Amino acid sequence: MANSNRKSDEETTFAAVPKAVVSRLSLYLRELQQLLSEGKETVRSGELGSRLGFTDAQVRKDLTYFGQFGYPGIGYRTDELVQAIRQILGTDIEWRVVIVGIGNLGRALLGYKGFASQGFQIVAAVDADPKKAGLKVEGVEVHPIEQLGKIVKRCRARLGMVAVPAAAAQNVVDQLVEAGVEGIVNFAPMTINLPEHVSHVGVDLASELEQITFAVAKRWHAQQQS
Repeated sequence: MANSNRKSDEETTFAAVPKAVVSRLSLYLRELQQLLSEGKETVRSGELGSRLGFTDAQVRKDLTYFGQFGYPGIGYRTDELVQAIRQILGTDIEWRVVIVGIGNLGRALLGYKGFASQGFQIVAAVDADPKKAGLKVEGVEVHPIEQLGKIVKRCRARLGMVAVPAAAAQNVVDQLVEAGVEGIVNFAPMTINLPEHVSHVGVDLASELEQITFAVAKRWHAQQQS
């Protein structure tokens, strides 16, 4: 990238990057992709930040963790910054994903078209219900749970998504880890135990709603007291 002094691996320790910064990178990427679709070739930090509710200083500070990407008098070239952030997040390559649990949530995840555009390919689905074995959901074949390890290896999946009841989650996760999965997104409402070499993100939808209700209730109480 022209005028992009990317830091070397020695200079940039990804482990030291705050989790909040990584979360904002994903937001920046979505917004930049939207700007590209609108034909916007360049963008300044202030504009990018204002669209997301951040200051221009926050945007610049976040990106500085990974290098210098701007051009004097221009700002950022939108397509180049998209490419850079995808490389930082690792989504400039294809990630093969196995999803376990094909209930309502699992089916919704299979139907989400945004995964493919960001480099994620769901290559197989697995479910404990024998009646679902052999079915195709959104073009993805469902396999019996007994074949989970074999499916992961055969499909060369590096990531797993777990959308099973809480009681079954740890057993499923253990099987995914044993099969060689390197990262897991867990939608089951429970804390799972994982070895250090396996990355993990927990998505508790009820908890996310609780964060919203807290904010709404706080505002309501403030209005009542004023």
